[in-house]
Amino acid sequence: MNNAVSGFSKLSKEDKISWIANEYFSNPNEAITTIKQYWNSDAKLQQLHDEFIENTITNFYLPMGIAPNFLVNGNYHSIPMVIEESSVVAAAAKSAKYWSTRGGFKATVLSSEKIGQVHFMYKGDAQKLELFFQKIKPNFFTSTESITKNMQKRGGGILNIELRNKTTELENYYQLHATFETKDSMGANFINSCLEQFATTLKEEAFDYDAFSTEEKNIEVVMSILSNYVPNCIVRAEVSCKVDELADKKIDNPLQFAQKFVQAVKIAEIEPFRAVTHNKGIMNGIDAVVLATGNDFRAVEAGIHAYASKNGSYSSLSHAKIEDGIFTFWMEIPLALGTVGGLTSLHPLVKMALEILGKPSAHELMQLVAVTGLAQNFAALRSLTTTGIQEGHMKMHINNILNQYQATDDERKLIATHFETNTISHSAVVDFIQKMRN
Repeated sequence: MNNAVSGFSKLSKEDKISWIANEYFSNPNEAITTIKQYWNSDAKLQQLHDEFIENTITNFYLPMGIAPNFLVNGNYHSIPMVIEESSVVAAAAKSAKYWSTRGGFKATVLSSEKIGQVHFMYKGDAQKLELFFQKIKPNFFTSTESITKNMQKRGGGILNIELRNKTTELENYYQLHATFETKDSMGANFINSCLEQFATTLKEEAFDYDAFSTEEKNIEVVMSILSNYVPNCIVRAEVSCKVDELADKKIDNPLQFAQKFVQAVKIAEIEPFRAVTHNKGIMNGIDAVVLATGNDFRAVEAGIHAYASKNGSYSSLSHAKIEDGIFTFWMEIPLALGTVGGLTSLHPLVKMALEILGKPSAHELMQLVAVTGLAQNFAALRSLTTTGIQEGHMKMHINNILNQYQATDDERKLIATHFETNTISHSAVVDFIQKMRN
């Protein structure tokens, strides 16, 4: 970058593109063509996308695929997935089909509590603050009635508010720790609006509280914000069958397979280096559905990984056991999702994804997302404990390599034939392409 730019956000879209192209590319016209190539031909639809974020110059495409045959709580579902990684959708679909003949997935929402906090500093007597809080606690509910009115009609609202003393960790630091039920919305705006009103009420009531000294009346609110860590917004997903029923064309000794599978999970439970990769595989499935349904995958990721560390060490999200001849594989994870609000009513493909899923409630979406993560994890562990992860992955990844080297249809046929009997790796494919062309 040669020059700073002033007022970039105030430039027109065309001027933003022109500046980017001329500042960063040796061939500005080619850059502009590439950028505009991804614009939607429908101007109204393009404007909708432009307004999702700021300083928009184009659209960044990710493929949207479908993993069919998910039997969940007795009903079949086709799961829309948005992801760029090869083999993820195929693995999910393969697991779904495998378990559809073994009873399918069971999923249950165990709780759906969301959390928000007002972080504040108070210099004074802690016991006096506790008495003050108990006295004014009803005021937090009454002062937010205009905010909570519609949510309460849907069965949601503020569940509880606690005063938490955190002064042993940070001098003068306290919290209002509030819990919420937000029904089918993820609820971020609702929660944050409530919290900001709590902060206002806290300061106003403290100023008028006669038992406080002048210093104690001067409560300093640092921030009011929801938490993406939702350890009481939990969904459980599981599969189970008799060990003998695990038999498949690649599983000729089901007991040996089940024992090795359980060992692989136990390793991820106690070894953080393995657990991170193990859980990443789970998130391949979860993030793909969260993205497809217009939810916030960054919030989901942060909350789930915090949950994986809840016992003081990062550990596997999933668990497995063999008991009385029954193999069980399960997972309990926090998922704060919504099916109304945000992009769910704006993005055309998000609306389609929710239609494909049968217009689920937030609880139903939690279940479908969780079972997709579990299916992904089962597929990865099955590969790791049998053929190895690369065999299936490289078969799917080979198309990316061929596209990178702009292989022709005839070359693709020759490559496919060659690697039917040879090990696939990136270097092997590249070497074969180069030899073939020479």
